[in-house]
Amino acid sequence: MASSATSPAWPALPADSWTATRQTLHMWTQIVGKTRLALSSMLNHWWQVPLYVTPRGLSTGSMPYAAGACEVVFDFHHHELQLYTSDGEVRRMALAPRSVADFYREYRQLLRAAGVAAAIWPVPVEVEDATPFAHDQHHHSYDADAVQRFWRILLGADQLLGEFRSHFTGKVSPVHFFWGSFDLAVTRFSGRPAPPHPGGVPNLADWVTREAYSAEVSSAGWWPGGNGQEAAFYSYAYPSPPGFGAAAVRPAAATFSEQLGEFLLPYEAVRTAPDSRQLVLDFLQSTYEAAANLAHWDRKHLERH
Repeated sequence: MASSATSPAWPALPADSWTATRQTLHMWTQIVGKTRLALSSMLNHWWQVPLYVTPRGLSTGSMPYAAGACEVVFDFHHHELQLYTSDGEVRRMALAPRSVADFYREYRQLLRAAGVAAAIWPVPVEVEDATPFAHDQHHHSYDADAVQRFWRILLGADQLLGEFRSHFTGKVSPVHFFWGSFDLAVTRFSGRPAPPHPGGVPNLADWVTREAYSAEVSSAGWWPGGNGQEAAFYSYAYPSPPGFGAAAVRPAAATFSEQLGEFLLPYEAVRTAPDSRQLVLDFLQSTYEAAANLAHWDRKHLERH
């Protein structure tokens, strides 16, 4: 991957430059993600529900339904939502300025026309605004250029998180996009159970969070920003070992957010770095080492050298 600040892999995307579009797209990904939740068998830590970065955008991957298998794709090149079924059927709907309510209505029609029956929970999660999708008229923006820049950043982040993931031989998640928190993540596990998570995530049952954090983890990823925060790579541990926030990590641009309880590497520092790949990998490795060393993980048997 090119590391130049002008590389198209790392386009500029200030958080406040696409707030309305980001919030709308967040709701759309929740609607599609809840299809995967409805159709897929339960996996540990809810690994059956995320979306995946592809050369076109974001995909559910293959999902079972009564007549075979189906897939839903956000195509950020042609700005279409595409539904594929194993009998060769393809159905499309436009990604364009439209309300969440309108998107939800047409999407449900798309599923029904293809014979895909999915009981979608009709309310967003992990956000303060829990307006049911069918009544959400206030999120209605779609800036195609901003969405494509967002996807290009996801593509670059996905590749680096995948490279980082490859060095761990213990239990480790796929690199996946969680539509609830609207971020890309990869999680390493120590092999030990974790204390019950306190919960408290907006509009999310505490038992859901407790399943997600039922084991000791070091988790990292990329988040596009919002609520006064700029986009950043992040890294945290659960449970957070004593001294984690004060640990020395790389690069110098990384800081610990007491509010969020995680290390942050501003996306802008990555975008403008002479060697963005090494900057991100240093951040991922050093923050993981801080968590693993302070929590006394058995690194010898968990890592590939």
